[in-house]
Amino acid sequence: MIDAPGILISAPSSGTGKTTVMLGLLRAFVEDGLSVQAFKSGPDYIDPAFHRAASGRTSFNIDTWAMGAGLLDAIAGQAKGVDICVAEGSMGLYDSVATRGQSGFGASAETAALMGWPVVLVVDVSGQAQSAAAVALGFRQYNPDVPFAGVILNRVASPRHDRLARLGMEKAGLPVLGALPRRGDLTLPERHLGLVQAAEHPDLDAAIAGYADFLRAHVDLAAIKAAARGTGVGGGDAGGRLPDPPAQRIALAQDAAFSFAYPHLVEGWRAAGAEVLPFSPLADEAPDLKADLIWLPGGYPELHAGRLSAAQTFARGLREHAKTRPVHGECGGYMALGEALIDKDGVRHQMVGLLGLVTSYETRKLHLGYRQATLSSAMPGHAPDSRLRGHEFHYSTILEQPDAPLAAVTDADGTAVPETGSCRGSVTGTFFHLITAEEI
Repeated sequence: MIDAPGILISAPSSGTGKTTVMLGLLRAFVEDGLSVQAFKSGPDYIDPAFHRAASGRTSFNIDTWAMGAGLLDAIAGQAKGVDICVAEGSMGLYDSVATRGQSGFGASAETAALMGWPVVLVVDVSGQAQSAAAVALGFRQYNPDVPFAGVILNRVASPRHDRLARLGMEKAGLPVLGALPRRGDLTLPERHLGLVQAAEHPDLDAAIAGYADFLRAHVDLAAIKAAARGTGVGGGDAGGRLPDPPAQRIALAQDAAFSFAYPHLVEGWRAAGAEVLPFSPLADEAPDLKADLIWLPGGYPELHAGRLSAAQTFARGLREHAKTRPVHGECGGYMALGEALIDKDGVRHQMVGLLGLVTSYETRKLHLGYRQATLSSAMPGHAPDSRLRGHEFHYSTILEQPDAPLAAVTDADGTAVPETGSCRGSVTGTFFHLITAEEI
């Protein structure tokens, strides 16, 4: 079991300010001398980097749809020795996929119930006052198995608005843990996949410090800390471990174009003794010559297509490596391994050409959701017929995919999707970001 208590920051919907609250809490607790372990409920691969910037520790995803008990146990066990766990939910508290996964449907409420972490519900009270209490009360009562700590009122317009909203919460019997005045400068910059990456924020540390100061002024940090509870899975009780590395020496692309590698995967590789060798395609760096495997994670190659097309040292290094050793790409990394990428302006950019894939952003189309895959061919770390779980999130359209499909891929409901990935020789690619192999 985890020794440290925890809380989960959630909200009725996206866009209510929970990430700002999360980052401010993490930094404030750290400033108070606490060791804090952050988690992200769900498959988000951008927020954990912000959590790390705020807390100084790697943040891990907890995913009740994709992960079985063993992996959940191993990930939760990363909190050993800390003072408090703080998790951030995805979307609304009860939002999830339609079909049951390895441990649940994927909702943040499941994470809270599984871990025993009381929910701090961030409620946007703009445009309402006492009515906000009816919303919050519904969230508390919707599932009595979900522990509930209280609410933080956000975007409060005036002292009178504050009083009225608090009256409603008092009538509903809901503890108010804080009230945040409306401030337009507290929003983080966004783009089409959500927040910009942490490394791209012009002054992230100063912004997070500002969030912490803001929360100190308007939130009862002591009450939130006192509300933390839970043990749940974790600490090795279920005998789980992080995923094994797909090779001993892994060249991992890491820069503004390729950054979406799930932390539990990379941590698992290192914990098992694998050597992770970062390199930057945008800096036109070739992968380490001693690497056994090149792994290109997802990211934003479409925003850097011109630079990637011109990065010939990078491309030559991949082509030479692929003659004898495996190369794998996920989503943006998969596109970079293809023949060409067409940007939103219709400009065609030559990519590495190890696969025949041609993708386009000229007409954006959202591809979003959990993925189940049964491999037709091997990919690094997984044999044919392996069943994998992952998540897909991009706006690109396939124009050409001439290579053999890598897998039969469905959504969470079992409906087939056309993004099957592909393979050619030692090179493989998927549009989904791998979370784990299924626990049979």
